[in-house]
Amino acid sequence: MKIPVVDLSQCSLCEGCIEVCPSVFKLNNAGYIEVVELASYPEMEVSEAIKCCPEDCIYWDKG
Repeated sequence: MKIPVVDLSQCSLCEGCIEVCPSVFKLNNAGYIEVVELASYPEMEVSEAIKCCPEDCIYWDKG
């Protein structure tokens, strides 16, 4: 299964991924972007978040 990953060392916390795909990305209590654990991820929405990321820090892990 493909799982989205956020490279937090590159993330600028713009929250664009949350706007594009709130079912997958959220801001956690520590103030960082987190990937919600799901049985499967909506590929089109996650791919759109990947395209919109200004830091190119979201990618698919083919696990």
